[in-house]
Amino acid sequence: MAKAFNVIIERDSEGYYVATVPEFRGCHTQAKSLNVLMKRIREAIELYLEVEGEGISLPEFVGIQRIWVEL
Repeated sequence: MAKAFNVIIERDSEGYYVATVPEFRGCHTQAKSLNVLMKRIREAIELYLEVEGEGISLPEFVGIQRIWVEL
């Protein structure tokens, strides 16, 4: 059985792609390419579920908002 998870992808100042799973505190990884990043975040999610158990309750993902602030 497959389940979809939300992944936020950013690029850091050194050029690495960084993936974070908002539903899972501490579940993140990084890589130089998007292909490697997606492989690694999939592995990170699988490991998280293995350690925490698949029956964990997930918070409801509502969305991401971009907010502008004057600097």
